[in-house]
Amino acid sequence: MSEAIAIATSTEIQNNFGRYLQIVMNGGEVIITRNGKEVGRFIPRKAAVSYLTDSLTGILKESADLDQVKAERLKAKYECAD
Repeated sequence: MSEAIAIATSTEIQNNFGRYLQIVMNGGEVIITRNGKEVGRFIPRKAAVSYLTDSLTGILKESADLDQVKAERLKAKYECAD
């Protein structure tokens, strides 16, 4: 199982979908860009389920302070936490 990460523009994805689908089917990930900025990721189903399960498990076990997590994410994304 390959764990390759590919970067492709939205046009490349549209024109070569089968190629990028095969990367994902082999366990890889495709980062989709438009105008030089990341707009999405094409990942295997198991990776998405695993990510969501881990996130929900943390929330349900109350192992995370949601306000703190929100502030940290805002700070990381916008370099502020107002």
